[in-house]
Amino acid sequence: MMNKPGATGLRRLVNATQYSIKGLKAAFKYEEAFRQELLLLPVILILAVWLSKSGLEFALLFGSYWLVLIVELINSGIEAVVDRIGPEHHPLSGQAKDIGSAIVMLAMSLTFVTWIAVIVFR
Repeated sequence: MMNKPGATGLRRLVNATQYSIKGLKAAFKYEEAFRQELLLLPVILILAVWLSKSGLEFALLFGSYWLVLIVELINSGIEAVVDRIGPEHHPLSGQAKDIGSAIVMLAMSLTFVTWIAVIVFR
């Protein structure tokens, strides 16, 4: 087992929260897709409250969209690491970015299917 130096206990939790907030700010500042998806969040929240007939339906509707935001952050992280490696084109760099994009597309597809299922199969 590796011993990683660093904070423990409450200090670790505080540091992790600060890093997470820093990451959200960076995503908002540098990632257009994340900003666009975040702009939809109030609309999605209102529609999810209005359309859902139960807590489970609300969780499915809102949670499926929340997943899109999560995977968009993962995709942005993948792209940042690939870009950090170097600006030259490499097939694996393109593959990593394409796979990250596919992850986002699948999450969006899941959101679409979830919303249709909740609306149609009541």
